[in-house]
Amino acid sequence: MKFRMGIVIGLAVGYILGAKAGTKRYEQLVAAGAKFRSKDSVKKATEAAERTTRNTRGMVGDGLVKAAGALRTKTAQGQPDSK
Repeated sequence: MKFRMGIVIGLAVGYILGAKAGTKRYEQLVAAGAKFRSKDSVKKATEAAERTTRNTRGMVGDGLVKAAGALRTKTAQGQPDSK
């Protein structure tokens, strides 16, 4: 489901950015997007996705902070990267 939603969002963004239909069509697309986002089912799905990913996002953020700290320590000590 995530993959499909990503494809749909990517196609929509690509169309908006690449469309040469002019401002009128752009405004229609923006209005359609706003109407879509205002639906209760979309709001519920968005909230559910946010709740589901909250812990994972925290863990990823913590991991990035630790990795950055380790890299900063290595750099400060003059150790070359292990790659």
